[in-house]
Amino acid sequence: MDASRSGRNTSPETVPAAPQVRSHRRGLTLVELLVVVTVIAALLAMLLPALQGLREGARRVVCLNNLRNVGCALHGHLLVRRRFPAGCTEWKAAGQSSQRRCLAWSAMILPWLEEQPLADRIDFSRPFDHPANTGAASVPLAVFRCPSADRPELLVGGLGRCDYGGVSGERITSPNNPEKGALVTDAAFTVTQIGDGLTKTALVGECAAGPWPDGQWMNGRNLFDQAYAVNWPTWEDELRSRHPGGAHALFGDGAVRLIGDTTDTRILAAACTRAAGEGLPIPGEP
Repeated sequence: MDASRSGRNTSPETVPAAPQVRSHRRGLTLVELLVVVTVIAALLAMLLPALQGLREGARRVVCLNNLRNVGCALHGHLLVRRRFPAGCTEWKAAGQSSQRRCLAWSAMILPWLEEQPLADRIDFSRPFDHPANTGAASVPLAVFRCPSADRPELLVGGLGRCDYGGVSGERITSPNNPEKGALVTDAAFTVTQIGDGLTKTALVGECAAGPWPDGQWMNGRNLFDQAYAVNWPTWEDELRSRHPGGAHALFGDGAVRLIGDTTDTRILAAACTRAAGEGLPIPGEP
């Protein structure tokens, strides 16, 4: 049958086209972008000091724990040898090529820092800078390093760095001759010889700000006598740190205290002597 006669539409069915949807998306305006950037910058400005404070807090804890370990080692030496180590054995000046050994207190306590194998490598009958001791003395030890110190290098002058010095006395009230501290040259003291009491006598303190060529754990010149306030800007070896507000000191009873920058220098001087018999000054007393 003819399709035209049947009245049927045999042409393909037409599919209506989908309506076009116009996008209404738009980018941020310049003003909106500036507002977002300003908010982010303000948040960072508030968060960064807090993060830096947390980092410094963590570094301070590490430093404090280092000194506690040093204190335990000093008391280990005391238990075995019946006295604390000498601050320096056979002192000699820097650059002096004598056979004086100039061995540090920090080298003497290695066995009680769980460093007996390292101690066994040291020839204690020879000077600290003798070639026979170079290999051992150049070993860096984390327990002697403050993470906030100015010196990022592990070695100072080719030898293992030490950011903690033995307290040999003070020059705040009078000359330090003879040495008035607990860790001095060629003398090792018993507990009874530290007449001011272990709780009142600083043995070791931070010397971790600025250059310190003698800051080596093998070097017997790893000592200082205090002449100024804590963190006073001076070229001398002093109780100094990069911790905000003060520096750590290890006392004879094993306690570690942060001595503040504003500590009365008379109190500081008293803490640096072993048997001077000082009483604590009365506040307001001249």
